[in-house]
Amino acid sequence: MNRLDRLHAILIQLQSKKIVKAQEIADRFEISLRTVYRDVKSLEESGVPIGAEAGIGYYLSDNYNLPPVMFTHEEAAALIFGEKLVEKMSDLRVRKDFESAVMKIKAILRPTEKDLFEKLHNHIAVYNGARLEETRSSFHLYELQHAIANKQVLRICYQSQNADVPQEREVEVIGLCNYSNHWHLIAWCRLRADYRDFRVDRILALTAIDDYYQDNSHLSLEEYMQSQMPSADAEPNISMVVHKDRRKYMGDTKFWYGFLKEEEVDENHVRMCFVNNELKGFAAWVLNTGCQARIEKPAELLDIVRDYVKQAVKTYLE
Repeated sequence: MNRLDRLHAILIQLQSKKIVKAQEIADRFEISLRTVYRDVKSLEESGVPIGAEAGIGYYLSDNYNLPPVMFTHEEAAALIFGEKLVEKMSDLRVRKDFESAVMKIKAILRPTEKDLFEKLHNHIAVYNGARLEETRSSFHLYELQHAIANKQVLRICYQSQNADVPQEREVEVIGLCNYSNHWHLIAWCRLRADYRDFRVDRILALTAIDDYYQDNSHLSLEEYMQSQMPSADAEPNISMVVHKDRRKYMGDTKFWYGFLKEEEVDENHVRMCFVNNELKGFAAWVLNTGCQARIEKPAELLDIVRDYVKQAVKTYLE
């Protein structure tokens, strides 16, 4: 990217947020902070009213507006991917809001960009399990985003996988994330006095109550997710020997089950080590490896796998 294009892109970035840190600009364009300061100074000298707060960041004056943004072909094409992902991985309200936003964006596209948009639309698709509206049209994604933005406490009726009846809880939301084909609400649960991971499709009802919390009183979403990943020096509580031919089919899913490391056993097998206390869920995942994995420890996990196998035999052979 040449300097003129970078200056224009920095200007757009400044308009996209209330405050933009110099480090954010440096990271985005892979330039030094010294170059950022020089570029911002050039924008100021050209008449752009840029304010700065020491230790906080840059901002544009409220009365300054850029003319309508024109998209490149690549940016217009990227909108298609965003539209397809939102269509498949959100609920009805979010999809409608996104469709409305995309419609406004389409309105300012040049004719060639609109043509590209239409040509690509029917040739890109996301297949990621059943569509959400086939089970329930609302997964409270809008309400959850609102609670995150306003630091508002939520009262939820939650049906845990292992509970016979749903339970009411008050939670302080720290974030939303999507993994294993499901949206997850990460929040401080007042009932348990600890952080909890709630699968959003198991929230049966949700109400925002007149109670708020301080954002700096909790971990960030990134900090929480990092805390759930075992450290490299953690002591594994699970080990199993897996045939090398089967190992590749485990892919990245092994990381969600606490994968730590592996070591070679012989020319055909490796020993894989994990940290995971949800042994029933781990046992179900292990069974996907068929007869090409052998549990070494713990004995409790081996017993659970054997029980699952016995149940399967009873179901299909008796």
